[in-house]
Amino acid sequence: MNYARQTAFSDPGAYAHLLDKLPTDPRELTATVRNVLTHYHDPNVTLPADRAEDINNRWIERVLATDQGRHDCPLAEPRAAEDRVGGCCRDFSLLTVSALRHQGVPARVRIGFADYFFVPGFHHDHVVVDYWDGSRWVLADPQIGPGDWPFDPDDMPRPNGAGTPFATAAAVWTAHRRGEVDPATYGVGPGIPIGGDWFIRDYVIAELAARQGDELLLWDIWGDMSDSVDEAGAALADELAALLLAADAGDEAASDELADRYAKDDRLNPRGQVRCLSPTGDETMVDLATRVSAPAPARAGH
Repeated sequence: MNYARQTAFSDPGAYAHLLDKLPTDPRELTATVRNVLTHYHDPNVTLPADRAEDINNRWIERVLATDQGRHDCPLAEPRAAEDRVGGCCRDFSLLTVSALRHQGVPARVRIGFADYFFVPGFHHDHVVVDYWDGSRWVLADPQIGPGDWPFDPDDMPRPNGAGTPFATAAAVWTAHRRGEVDPATYGVGPGIPIGGDWFIRDYVIAELAARQGDELLLWDIWGDMSDSVDEAGAALADELAALLLAADAGDEAASDELADRYAKDDRLNPRGQVRCLSPTGDETMVDLATRVSAPAPARAGH
């Protein structure tokens, strides 16, 4: 995949002109992104209740449309935190990726888990940015910005395993299968029943989708995603995780195999439709081509 080209999700569409004058320095760029977005769970910000649906904007074109409907000014012009677009780590990262691609810089989102939030010893699901600076891939977390972190958020340690501040889903799944990590410490948060082995496995599929240009919402489900893991599902994740790690290490054959499998396997590819399990409580089926949502039919066992 050519990571310098926009995908359907990163494409700013009619709002591309807003990206023309954004900073080319990645540190300044991520600061501008934080001026546009507020995390919907930011403990220091109360977003208006009528903006709850911001988190389901999904497409960067819609994120920018939402912003411009409220501000109608350049993205760098200061916005009050409560007047920014509500989103999550995925949105911070994808907007950064969109701006970098607009500048011709290869960039991609990375899906996995971070150990530097809220609860020591817990690894929260998270999305960050990987971009090519001309000589190497640079990992950055555009959501957090400068602060009292044990690393540089704009040039983080590479996700080479489950022991780095940010680890990819593939690395975490592999470590779990080797008995090196406790899957119960990976998920949305302690005490929340959205985590563990099945959650890590689903994120391996999400990591593959993002690598192939389907940068979906973290609460989208499709294909073989499930809230349990059977033997066949674990074996599939083993294969995918091994290929993802090999591709990260520069193995072109692994990268090609991932692309081929994604194109052919209905367990991995959403085929233009996802079920969105929004944090708002709504469940919808979303047609990714028409961008139309409809109430989702009941799921078996729910």
